[in-house]
Amino acid sequence: MANRVVVVVDMQNGVLATPRFDRAGRCERINQLTAAADQVIFIQHVGPGLEVDSVGWAIVPELQQPANGIFINKTACDSFWQTDLAAQLDQLGIKNFVICGCATDYCVDTTIKVGASLGYHITVAADAHTTADRTYVSAQQQINQHNEVWADLIMPGNPVLVRETEALLREWRPH
Repeated sequence: MANRVVVVVDMQNGVLATPRFDRAGRCERINQLTAAADQVIFIQHVGPGLEVDSVGWAIVPELQQPANGIFINKTACDSFWQTDLAAQLDQLGIKNFVICGCATDYCVDTTIKVGASLGYHITVAADAHTTADRTYVSAQQQINQHNEVWADLIMPGNPVLVRETEALLREWRPH
């Protein structure tokens, strides 16, 4: 059974064609998490410019893809909507996972809230998700705001945890 599971959302060429906050740093931390994980699940958005097997749909070259990685396509902000993500997690006996990726304010946020509602115990890698500047708020402000909201999300008995990558890696090290 996989104890250290990382779900990487939409870290694709086409998605990151739009400048994203701290791309290099986010990719570095995602690689640290995936290298320490027992199981990695890559979520890939499919849509215009993100057609399956296209350059835009592919995972960005900066990210390492473990040999046992699972790849799941989605068509909505919610990684669970009309995908086999829940079935894959259940088949592997996974109830807890760390989430990271892009975009903080769209697919990462939606997947966290839906996943928590479905009973998954989710930990957000606070410094391993990213987004772009928006009309009324900067990417950094969005990231900080979402980390705060997720940490305070009212989900009795199943709080969403928000941790820095280094803290997660320390927790995963054998004692």
